Amino acid sequence: MYPFGSGMPYSSHPPTTNEPPPNAAPFGAGWVPPMQQNSPYSSTPPYPPQPSHHQPHQPHQPHQYPPSQHGGYPPYPASSASASASYPYPNSNPYPMTQSHPSPSPSHSHSHNIHQLHGGAQTAPYPYPGAQPATNSPYPTGSGFTPAMTAGYDAGHGHGHGHGQWQGQWHGHEHGHGHAHRSPTAHKEGTPTLFPAQGFDPVKDAHDLRKAMKGFGTDENALINIICRRTNEQRQEIQRQYKTHFGKDLIEDIKSETSGNFEKLLVGLLQPIVDYYCAELNDAMAGIGTDEEVLIEILCTLSNMEIYTIKNQYLRLYGAHLESELKSETSGNFKRLLTSLCTAARDESGRIDPDQAKDDARELLKAGELRVGTDESMFNMILCQRNYAQLKMIFQEYEGMTGHSLEKAIKKEFSGDIMEGLIAIFRCVTNKADYFASRLHKAMAGIGTNDTQLIRVIITRCEIDMSDIKVAFERLYGKSLKSWIKGDTSGHYKHALYALVGEQRSS
Repeated sequence: MYPFGSGMPYSSHPPTTNEPPPNAAPFGAGWVPPMQQNSPYSSTPPYPPQPSHHQPHQPHQPHQYPPSQHGGYPPYPASSASASASYPYPNSNPYPMTQSHPSPSPSHSHSHNIHQLHGGAQTAPYPYPGAQPATNSPYPTGSGFTPAMTAGYDAGHGHGHGHGQWQGQWHGHEHGHGHAHRSPTAHKEGTPTLFPAQGFDPVKDAHDLRKAMKGFGTDENALINIICRRTNEQRQEIQRQYKTHFGKDLIEDIKSETSGNFEKLLVGLLQPIVDYYCAELNDAMAGIGTDEEVLIEILCTLSNMEIYTIKNQYLRLYGAHLESELKSETSGNFKRLLTSLCTAARDESGRIDPDQAKDDARELLKAGELRVGTDESMFNMILCQRNYAQLKMIFQEYEGMTGHSLEKAIKKEFSGDIMEGLIAIFRCVTNKADYFASRLHKAMAGIGTNDTQLIRVIITRCEIDMSDIKVAFERLYGKSLKSWIKGDTSGHYKHALYALVGEQRSS
């Protein structure tokens, strides 16, 4: 055993961590449809059981980057925070059970399943193994570490969401009762435009970046070819090597060597993705006025675990609770909607209940079009609690009853920010690629360009479903995303955006 402070490992056994599964989806991807097939992100259960006392200890395997042609993504570095978090993570079935199928006792179904999935270790009641949100900082500022990934991926095509194979098994044990059942819908995967670089060498990249900025002038093309062609995880490793080799902060050097939107884009790319989300939320609420569209875009599109992670890091970075900040910056029904979303209490089982969908559709109809005035709380409750697969069925039932979409009813019954928030949820459920295509279009349409919005959508979606967004954009607006970017941006900023959205450089 080595003495403390020697720099050598304390034990011959590597520490156990709640590491994310291989090929985990990037942060911000949302949920994985339960029991999905042919996923490019995971061909094995995302949370394999940990070794128990009945199994020999397996040595820690070094992390390997999957080949990019398989569409795989390496997981983010494991969180350094303790796994014994105390958040009361929601894990209740929103649909009533029938008398003919009584629910099992908690001691049998809940504790027993957790005990098995964790190799015999008793843990807090979270809905899937490894999902505990950290109560402390998930990674130190400036270190480049990002928290462990959520086990989720949202295809962006409104086919329902869950948490992969383990999640399907988990909810099959705990909630497999009554009329509810799993959605048989085939799930389409999202297609990113940015993949992990093959033969990735962070030391070489760090030296090349230093060379590009050293001396008189800056080689902007070198910055684009490295920073805009590496995944977020790879960029964090480059930053660590840059600081190790040169004793300088890469972000600070980028700020000193670039300017304008090109600087804003590169700095955003170099931030850990959770820090980036927190910064966007903070900027949206800072100063006079609030950018409600940013709050809607982020909180309406993320999974429970992703929102918990952002809330943790927001508190650490800005010394304030995100929910309190949202309440102080908004009011009325919109404030209640954001509070519900920030609570992160949505059912994520991916289970559907046709009878409950009919009931919910009737409740929405009675709360809106069939009465004088509007019962906003009913819309808030259903749209913020039901899982995406169930919501899609509710929307179909509503259209069958009324002959028009729920979106049309929302536009009739609501106005202002609450209307925009509810419509954002509706569009994310029905087709998330269309939703983000509309966000890109709005950023560039009309006089001037909302570069902050353009940069945010491209940074957060290029590793998830930007290829699908490009297809949706051309279908909705008749021209390619590249042509719009070309018309609204210029110079190195334009070429950097091209690289992120998978387009070849043009004059």
